[in-house]
Amino acid sequence: MTKAQRLAKAQTSPTPDKRTQSWTQDPEGVRRSILEAARAEFVEHGLRGARVDEIAAKTATSKRMIYYYFGDKEGLYRAVLEAMYDRIRSFERSLDLSALPPEEAMGKLAGFTFDYHAQNPDFVRMVMIENIHHARHLASSDKIAGLNLSILSVIREVYDRGVAAGLFRPGIEPLDIHLTISALSFYNVSNRASIGQVFGHDMGAPEIEGQRRQMVIDIVLRMLRP
Repeated sequence: MTKAQRLAKAQTSPTPDKRTQSWTQDPEGVRRSILEAARAEFVEHGLRGARVDEIAAKTATSKRMIYYYFGDKEGLYRAVLEAMYDRIRSFERSLDLSALPPEEAMGKLAGFTFDYHAQNPDFVRMVMIENIHHARHLASSDKIAGLNLSILSVIREVYDRGVAAGLFRPGIEPLDIHLTISALSFYNVSNRASIGQVFGHDMGAPEIEGQRRQMVIDIVLRMLRP
């Protein structure tokens, strides 16, 4: 049986309902809906606690169709990770940093990264969950390694221009720059609850978050300057 025949069989029911119609009319839209519902389920319950039944109940499809398209729960989880990494890398590429002076470009990247993490706590949570699983789903993905190489290319272009202009000191690896920016941005979200409990300090308060954002930009630029 061909894939098209299997799909047609999976979509066929004695009494076609809205779910079947949605798949035939807008399969990509329903796929996005599955990924969104799955993201929320994995963020809330982790990989082990998430239930495919709950994901299917929140979308215009069935558990059977989810398995058809993603293979199993781990395949769906991996697809969610891929979509989340693709989203942040796409935003980074759209910043057009090559059109800006090196210091301004690096500051813009640091500020964007901080903002992205602050505005997308689900991304932070998913990365934390994947680290619990020793990144084995990242390792099994054919897409994520390639996606994440793009940020190193973006940083290298800005950094090399800065070195050539005498604005940045030579000898720093783009990966170290990326790790510094990511660590400072990530921590502000990942440890928000514990810092609030231990020190009574709300890292998510607008005025505090704004101060932290500027600190991140300053730290990165000071690290790079001669």
